Amino acid sequence: MPSECTEPLTSPFGELATNLSDSELRETAYEILVGARLSSGGKSSTYASDSEKNSERAAATPQTLTSRAASKVKKALGLRSRRKKASEKAESERVKKVSTIGETMRVQMRVSEQMDSRVRKALSKVAADQKIESMVLPLEMLQQLKPSDFPNQEEYEAWQRRNLKLLEAGLLLHPLVPLDDENTAPQQLREIIDGALEKPLETSKNNETMQAFRTVVLSLACRTSNNIGSVSETSTHWADGFPMNLKIYQMLLEACFDVNDETSVIEELDEVLELIKKTWLVLGMNQMLHNLCFLWILFNRYATMDQAEGDLLSAGNNLLIKVENDAKAMKGDENYCRMLSSTLGAISSWAEKRLLGYHRYFRSDNAESTMGCVVSMAVLSAKIMEGGEGISNEDHIEGNEMDVGQEKVDAYIKSSLRAAFVQIMETVKSSKSSSTGQQNELPFMAKLAEDVSTLAFTEKETFSPILKRWHPLAAGVAVATLHSCYGNELKQYVSSIDELTPDILEVMKGADKLEKDLVQIAVENSEDSEDGGKSIIREMLPYEADSVTSNFVKSWIKTRTDRLKEWVDRNLQQEVWDPRANRERFALSAVEVLRIVDEAFEAFFLLPITTHSALLPDLATGINSCLQHYISMAKFGCGTQSTYVPTMPPLTRCSRRSKLPSVFKKKEKVHKKSQAGTVNGNENDSFGTPQMCCRINTLHYIQNELNVLAKRDITHLSSSGTNQDMADRMEKVFELSAAACVEGIQQLCEATANKVIFQDLSHFFWDGLYIGEISSTRIDPFLQELDHYLEVISITVHDKVRTQVITEVMKVSFDGFLMVLLAGGPPRAFTLQDYEIIDEDFNFLTDLFWSNGDGLPAELIEQFSIKVKDILPLFNTDTDSLIEKFKQVTLESCASSSAKSKLPLPPTTGQWSPTEPNTVLRVLCYRNDETAAKFLKKTYHLPKRL
Repeated sequence: MPSECTEPLTSPFGELATNLSDSELRETAYEILVGARLSSGGKSSTYASDSEKNSERAAATPQTLTSRAASKVKKALGLRSRRKKASEKAESERVKKVSTIGETMRVQMRVSEQMDSRVRKALSKVAADQKIESMVLPLEMLQQLKPSDFPNQEEYEAWQRRNLKLLEAGLLLHPLVPLDDENTAPQQLREIIDGALEKPLETSKNNETMQAFRTVVLSLACRTSNNIGSVSETSTHWADGFPMNLKIYQMLLEACFDVNDETSVIEELDEVLELIKKTWLVLGMNQMLHNLCFLWILFNRYATMDQAEGDLLSAGNNLLIKVENDAKAMKGDENYCRMLSSTLGAISSWAEKRLLGYHRYFRSDNAESTMGCVVSMAVLSAKIMEGGEGISNEDHIEGNEMDVGQEKVDAYIKSSLRAAFVQIMETVKSSKSSSTGQQNELPFMAKLAEDVSTLAFTEKETFSPILKRWHPLAAGVAVATLHSCYGNELKQYVSSIDELTPDILEVMKGADKLEKDLVQIAVENSEDSEDGGKSIIREMLPYEADSVTSNFVKSWIKTRTDRLKEWVDRNLQQEVWDPRANRERFALSAVEVLRIVDEAFEAFFLLPITTHSALLPDLATGINSCLQHYISMAKFGCGTQSTYVPTMPPLTRCSRRSKLPSVFKKKEKVHKKSQAGTVNGNENDSFGTPQMCCRINTLHYIQNELNVLAKRDITHLSSSGTNQDMADRMEKVFELSAAACVEGIQQLCEATANKVIFQDLSHFFWDGLYIGEISSTRIDPFLQELDHYLEVISITVHDKVRTQVITEVMKVSFDGFLMVLLAGGPPRAFTLQDYEIIDEDFNFLTDLFWSNGDGLPAELIEQFSIKVKDILPLFNTDTDSLIEKFKQVTLESCASSSAKSKLPLPPTTGQWSPTEPNTVLRVLCYRNDETAAKFLKKTYHLPKRL
C-alpha cells in the first residue's frame, strides 16, 4: 500500500482516567506475569538465580533454539515461522541472551535485569504464602521493596507513585463492580493516595498510615463480584476492571513481537501465550477476551507499521473468524459487547477507508494476498455488528455473510471505481493540457474511453476474481459503474456539441468500443449467475453511439442541403439562362450545383462512420430535394400549354363577309412592324427561345452528370471495400432527380413549342392564317418565320434533345393547324374549293419539318400528322353529306333513345377525329354555305356572330 496509508489508530480499549504511561503499564504487566508464574508453582529454573541463568545461557546454541517444534498457534493463525533477517551480530546477541521463556519475556518486555531482580525478590517472599489472585500486587510490592532496593530515591519514589496510581485506577477509577456510594472506604483510600503523591508513603508494616492504607485497599479489593469465570469469595479484584485490564493485557501481548523486528512474531509464541494465560485470573480475562485483544494487537501492528507483513493481516482475519463465534457465546456480557463493538468499529473503519478506494491502496502485486483479507475482515466485522443487536441475533442463516458481503462489496466496487474514474479524468486532462497542439492527438473523451477500457480490464484481471468470493457479479457491477460514469460525461459532451466534427465522430467511435468491451466483460463474468448477467446489462443504459452519430450526420446532411437550397435560390434569382455563357450552352449555375453535390457525397463517404449505408437515403433525399428544387426553378415561369394556347371561342354559324373586322387588320399591322428581331429574343428576356433552349440544355446536362456522379461514387465505394448493397443503392440515389430532369425537359419542350407557335408567331398563325380570303392568308409567312425559329433551336439546343424539341414544335404546329380550322372563330370560313389550299398548306408544313431529309424522320412526321390528314377530307365533303355524317355519329354516340327525336349538342372534347361529333359539327360551323347555316340555326340556334 502507499506509504501515506500507514497511520496511527485509536485504541478501541478506551483510555485510563489516570496518567499511567505505556512503560508503567508494561512494568506492571511484567510484575503480574512473574507473580502469576511463581504463584502457579513453576519451577525455580524458570526464574533462576543469576548463576543458574548464566549457565543456561552458556549452554544455549542456535541449534537448540531453532530445533523447537513449529508453533501451533502460528500455524493455526497462518503466521509464517521465520525470523526476519538481521545482522549476524544482532542474532548472536540474541542467542546469548535468550535461554528460557522467562528470560525471553524479560527481553521482549524491555525489563532491565535490575528491575527483574527486584520483582523476583519481592514476589518470591509473598508467592510462597498466597496465590497471585488472592493478593493485591501493588500493595504487596509497596511493602516488600524499600528505597535501598533502588539505585536512588527518585527512582524509588517514581516506582511508588506508579503503584499508587495502579491502586487508584484499579480500585477507584475502573473497578469491575461499581463502588457503593454508602461505602466510605473509597474516600479514605483517595485521601491516603493524594497525600502519598505529595509526600512519599512510609511503607513499614508498623506504620499506622500504612496499616490503614492496607486495610482500606483490602476492603475494596476483597469483595464478591460477578466476574467471568469461577472465582472464590476470597479472591481479590484490583486489576480486572475495564479498560485497565485490557491496557495491561495489551502490554503482555505486545511482547509476542520481536523487539528487533516489530512486524515479526517470535518463534516462541506458543510458550509465551501459555505463560501470559496465567495472568487471566488477575486481569479478569478469558479465551474470548484474549481472542479479541490479540485480534486488535495483530491488526494494529499491521496497520500502523509498513503494512508489508501480510501474514499479520491474514492472522487477524483468521482470529476474527473465532471472534465471530465468541460473540454469540458472550452476547450477554455488556463489557465484552462494548469492547467488541469498539474493536470491530475501528477495524471496519480502517478497512472500509481502503476498500472504498481500493484502486488507490492496492496493486496487482498485493491484491491477492492483502486485499482479500481486508475485504474478509470488513465483511465479517459488518456481519457481527449488523443491526445493533447483531451480536445476540440467533437467527443468522448460512447465507448471511454472503448477503452482507455482497452488499458491502457492491458499495466498495462502485465507490472505488467512481474515484478511479475521476482520477483518470484528471490525468487525461493534465496530459491533454501538456500536449496541446500535437498531431493525431485523440480528443479528450476518446482518450478517456481508452483509459476507462484499460481500467475495466485491469479490474477484471486483478480485483474481480478476489471480490467475486463475496459478490458473484463483481465484474458486472464494476463495468456497469464505469459505464455509468463515462455515460454521464458523454451525455454532457454530446449536449455541448452543435455540429458534426471529426472529434465527435472519434469520440463516439471510442464510446462504442468502450461499451462493447464493458458488455463483453459483464457477459463473460456472469456465465454462472442465475440470469446470465441480464440484470447488470439492463442497468447499463446504452450509449447509442450509432444513433448519436447518425443524428449528428443527419444534422450535418440537413445543414449541407439547406445551404445548397439557399445557394440555388440565390443564384437562380440572378440566372439569365444565356446560352452563350459556355460552349455547351447550359447555365453555369448547374455546374456549381453539381460541384457542391459531388463535394457533399465525397465528404459523406469520408466520414469515419460505419453507417454509410443506413444514412445514404437521408443524404440522397436531401440532395434530390435540392436538385428537384433547382429543376423546378429552372421551369418556373416558362408556362405550360394552357398558358399559350388560346381559348376556343363559342360555336357560331358561318356568315360570309367581304371584309375583315378592323381588329384583325390592326393586329396584322402591328405584327408587321414588330416582327424583326423576335427570333433571338431580347437579351434581358429569360424566357426567349434561346433562353428556353438553355434551360433545356441545363436539365439535360444535370441528367447526364448525375449518372457520372453516381458511377464515380460507386467506383469510390468499390475501392474502399464497401459491400455491393451500398453500391446498388448509390446507383439509384439520383433516380428521382434524373426522372425530374426528364420530366422537366419534356415540360420545357412543350412550353417552348407552344410559346413559339401561339405567342411568338401568333400574328402569322393564330391571328393571321386563313382570316378573310383564304388565298391571300395562306401559311407561307408563318412557315418562313417558323423556319427561322427552328434554325435557332437547332443551333442552340443540345444534339441529344434537338429532335425532342423540334418534334414538340411540329406536334404543336399540327395541333394548332387543326385549331385554326376547327376553332378559329367567326373570322374564318371555308368552302369546298378551299380544301385544296388547306391540304397543300399542310403539306408545306410537314415538308418544313422533313426538310428534304435533313429534318425529322419521315415516320415521326407521319405519326403526328395522321390525325390532321384524317380530318382534312371533311373539308372536301359536300354539306349535305357532312350533315348526314354528323347526324349519324351524333346518334351513335348518344346512349338514350329519347334523344333520337332531337340531336343533342355534342360537347367539345378537343379529341379531334373524323368520327367525333364535335369535330364534324365544327367543320359545319366553318362551312361557308347556306345549307350548313340553316341546319345549324334550325338544330342548335347558333348565332352568326359572337
